[in-house]
Amino acid sequence: MPSLHTNGTEIHYAEAGVGGRPLLMVHGTLGDQRSFAAQMAPLAAAGFHVMALSMRHCWPGNWPAEGGDFRIDTHVADVAAFINALRMGPVALLGHSRGGHIAIRVAERHPTLLRALILAEPGGERDESLGGKPASAEQASAFTAAADLVAAGDEEGGLKVVAEHTGGPGAWERRPEERKAISRANARTMLGQRNEQRSPYSRANAVTIRTPTLFLYGANTRPNFVANVEALSGAIAGSKVVAIPNATHGLTYENPTDFNAAVVGFLRAL
Repeated sequence: MPSLHTNGTEIHYAEAGVGGRPLLMVHGTLGDQRSFAAQMAPLAAAGFHVMALSMRHCWPGNWPAEGGDFRIDTHVADVAAFINALRMGPVALLGHSRGGHIAIRVAERHPTLLRALILAEPGGERDESLGGKPASAEQASAFTAAADLVAAGDEEGGLKVVAEHTGGPGAWERRPEERKAISRANARTMLGQRNEQRSPYSRANAVTIRTPTLFLYGANTRPNFVANVEALSGAIAGSKVVAIPNATHGLTYENPTDFNAAVVGFLRAL
């Protein structure tokens, strides 16, 4: 598989549709480039040069003895360096869940690198300016609990905690086996998320984004993801919002047909 050495690390990625306009995709927690398997061929066929990244230390990379560089800020810098190294000009950037958090920070800090921003249920907390209560830190608490289980050798237990935090009771049991395999391959990355220093979203930062932005969310997803989409889309001028029917937080694979159509429609309209 192709890779690119940048920002002091090797970024592996899947690629399809070489020759089209560049579209980068960033996966969420416990994911990797395979998380976008249902997007690669359809988006390439629609005329885009699609690249699904595996963030540092995610499969096929290795988890180091010390994972202190597995942080949002590091991954934001990695994505920005990757885009610069491509030398293809501004790109469309799609991020799902934690990848959405990374993508929105790239838009805030490196606006000239992007021509479009697509945020699929961006994960994280909101501060009071966006109606949130970051002091509760529900996500951080759940992820710490999951990481502690992984560190103690109970990887399956840790993965279940994360799945139920994002998808509700029984989410791990309902997950397709190929998706479970991806999570298992990246289980130790949870150790890095115990102290990744993820800042909450704020209105002051969100209003600075001028990149054309599309928000996607599953029509059957959990309320916290809907709240993030509503708050952030209300702060980013001109942003569009599309609900993907028959989908929860796993909207990229639960309903790829409507997900991909929304992405293509948005990008073609720019």
